[in-house]
Amino acid sequence: MLASKLILKCLERENVEFVFGYPGGALLPLYEALRTSPIKHILVRNEQAGPHYASGYARESGRVGVCLATSGPGATNLVTGIATAYLDSIPIVAITGQVNRDLIGTDAFQEADITGATAPFTKHSYLVKDAADIPRIIREAFYIASTGRPGPVLIDIPRDVQLESIKTGLTYDKVDILGYKPNLHGHSGQIKRATKKIKEAERPVIYAGGGVLLGHAEKELLAFAEKDNIPVITSLMGIGAFPEDHLLYCGIVGSHGYEYSNVVMNEADLIINIGARMSDRATSKLTSFEENTDFVHIDIDPAEIGKNMETTIPIVGDAKTVLIDFIAKDTSKDHATWLAKIKEIKEQHPLVYDADPPCSDLINPKVMFRSMSEMTSDDSTLVADVGLNQIWSALYYHVSKERKFFTSGGLGTMGYSIPAACGVCFATLDHPKEVFAVCGDGSFQMSMGELGVIAEHQLNVKIILITNKKLGMVRQLQCDVYGKGHYSGTDINFDIDFMKLAEAYSIKSYKVDKNEDFIKVLPEAIKHQGPVLIQCQVHPDFIRI
Repeated sequence: MLASKLILKCLERENVEFVFGYPGGALLPLYEALRTSPIKHILVRNEQAGPHYASGYARESGRVGVCLATSGPGATNLVTGIATAYLDSIPIVAITGQVNRDLIGTDAFQEADITGATAPFTKHSYLVKDAADIPRIIREAFYIASTGRPGPVLIDIPRDVQLESIKTGLTYDKVDILGYKPNLHGHSGQIKRATKKIKEAERPVIYAGGGVLLGHAEKELLAFAEKDNIPVITSLMGIGAFPEDHLLYCGIVGSHGYEYSNVVMNEADLIINIGARMSDRATSKLTSFEENTDFVHIDIDPAEIGKNMETTIPIVGDAKTVLIDFIAKDTSKDHATWLAKIKEIKEQHPLVYDADPPCSDLINPKVMFRSMSEMTSDDSTLVADVGLNQIWSALYYHVSKERKFFTSGGLGTMGYSIPAACGVCFATLDHPKEVFAVCGDGSFQMSMGELGVIAEHQLNVKIILITNKKLGMVRQLQCDVYGKGHYSGTDINFDIDFMKLAEAYSIKSYKVDKNEDFIKVLPEAIKHQGPVLIQCQVHPDFIRI
């Protein structure tokens, strides 16, 4: 069979349902084979969005997302999306076309060393030099992407390799990669040491990161926290790992987290970190953390342990497996005094919803997202972009029960929400659900071409577009660092008619400038079968989060 058809047969064996791609000369053979393949191809409107579609699909479905691009500029357009997936540990496989093997290294038309360009932020990459290796490479790529700490894998396939006619079966089943043996089980000695620390601690806190979600350990985390009444704080990527309506939930920590969460973390004498890398964004408000606190760090990636924070007890292992071990141990202790102290801290640092005049004349996004929490279904998925819209939704939209919250947390990639939300929609076509893409007017314009995909497939995504004619997050940083009025390069001066833009794509749309109006139109938008755009006008000086 032709190697191009063999590639698709191998993808079928990996249960690939959709590929998100953009064709080009170096992928012509593969796209010819796609015509008769059961795999559905979704034509993205820019290759830059392809990895984000795959990311949203992977995060919602729990399967590996796949994106395609041709050689040269097509492949390099994937770079930011691949890096986004790498920083957030999302399992995707990116397949790129490449010039013929004899042209590699000659600066041929649309040639780019994409394996070299993406080496710093892929788990692994392949340049296919022999078509007979295709079954092994694709099997390994999916295995690497989805096991251990998940992440992106790139497969670069020259055009002449795709055209080879070969005799080969799909017999490559066993994966045995030298040097790649993810460790799922925590060391029994370290588990014992950690158990002793937990039993001795007076003020323990569980810090839950994205690793809890990636390890599908939410139920185990809840059981462990409830067993000994240990409060739980999450990272931005850990939102959804623990129900926010639970009495033990203590918010989100970090530079953009809740004030009381940072105080609680600073007061703790033991932090049990599960699947969080302790990035600078999370630790910038932790003033006394390292001096007075014991630190148990659980992570499936040994490179993360001790990288950013000195660790008292490191445990390399899968979050779910290690938590099951903890649950089985006797770590009981009365934490009533500590929980009473936390209640006092919450009262001293309450959430502030009020907006200062003249900001109160338009929509208050804090109130808007709190209202949205009360009106959306218990299994909805909200995909936030990057900027103030991300922080407002993270802090004030309640994630509990079966709700999910996705965002670009590590790289902070603007333009993520719309294509990622589309990926969520494709992952749930057979069981439609409420899907929301939240973005600002800056991030929206980075991916608004994907409205074409939304309209073509009538995806049931509701876009919450927060507009203030500013790049709000950068503007806030400029205000914090240089003082009010010291703004540069953050004005979006052209007055865009987003209603006409939505009309051009036959997308139902609303424009609101009052919270009561948003509360009125949101149920209508949710009820509508198909895409909806809701433009929410916020005052440009509403920059406090």
